Amino acid sequence: MKVLYLTPWYPSERDAMAGLFVQKHADAVRAQGIDVRVIHSLSWHDTWQQWRTLKREWGLPDLVQLNVVQKQGLLAYALQRRYGIPYIIVEHWSGYLPENGQYMQMPALKRRLYALIVRQASTLLCVSQRLADAMRACGLSNPDTRKINNVVDDFFYSAPQDYDISTSRDSDISTSRKTKTLLHVSCFDERAKNVKGLLRAARMLAAKRQDWRLVLVGTGIDYKEVRAYADELNFPEGLLCWTGELTPQEVAEQMRQAEALVLSSRYETYGIILAEAVATGLPILSTPVGIAEETGAQIVTQEIAQQRPELFAEYLEKMLFSDLTKQSENDYYSEQFTAEAVGRQLKQIYEQCLLPA
Repeated sequence: MKVLYLTPWYPSERDAMAGLFVQKHADAVRAQGIDVRVIHSLSWHDTWQQWRTLKREWGLPDLVQLNVVQKQGLLAYALQRRYGIPYIIVEHWSGYLPENGQYMQMPALKRRLYALIVRQASTLLCVSQRLADAMRACGLSNPDTRKINNVVDDFFYSAPQDYDISTSRDSDISTSRKTKTLLHVSCFDERAKNVKGLLRAARMLAAKRQDWRLVLVGTGIDYKEVRAYADELNFPEGLLCWTGELTPQEVAEQMRQAEALVLSSRYETYGIILAEAVATGLPILSTPVGIAEETGAQIVTQEIAQQRPELFAEYLEKMLFSDLTKQSENDYYSEQFTAEAVGRQLKQIYEQCLLPA
């Protein structure tokens, strides 16, 4: 079986993390014996040029997987009309979510084109039910709409290793396992992640007790601003640990050293860090975003996370000091994130799409 992936997001020399979830889907189905080729581009002209070259070398695909409905959707639709090649959509974009709102700000003609491409797909796969509901509310629907998980790396399921948080790349705080550890991992995009809301709550908890620490992993466009805000809050020494960007393997080890993960986002389409926490058995405190409610996470409302730091602080304290035990690793739900499980699901969907009408 030959499957063509069309995507505006994919890891490259310029950005090794962009669209990593798409690459993991491609790798997962390759492991199922499927021949996958990828056209990664940001413009229609580049998409068309890559397609012409690929067609000469590889021929026509049996099926197209459109990863995010953008300019590449025109090629998927054209191949369906010209050659009868079916296409499926795997949607990740947060622009459909009301908290983001980018889709509804697009010109009406462009939105009608998106709706046509979605409607004509053989299957619409959304990475969360919340995203599927948001697309439907935007007028984008397909009679065969399903959920597909992103892939969690196998090492999140493996046995813990000895790991000293004080050796993390940018960490400036030496720590001890005598204190409880709350972990936050994000790209520090304040519009989406609400890290300042988390810091406000953490500062209130620090005024009450200091036998804990908050480890913040990652970097991003608002990283310096968030760190400056933390300085303004004047945390007691030793309560905050900034690791900077870590490898996924290092993030897995951080999870095994923590008591709980906290996600304070205003919106997420999926939230891969939630799936990774499930795989390691780490308890989760999260706003109701992405797959949070599907994971069994303790949910804190958006109102509390953004506007009621005193109540958010109570949630943080409960997560750290209520003697929560690690969730059982490798249970049925966590297994749904493995490359093998996701690859099998995608292969089955491909086969169903290729059955004679």
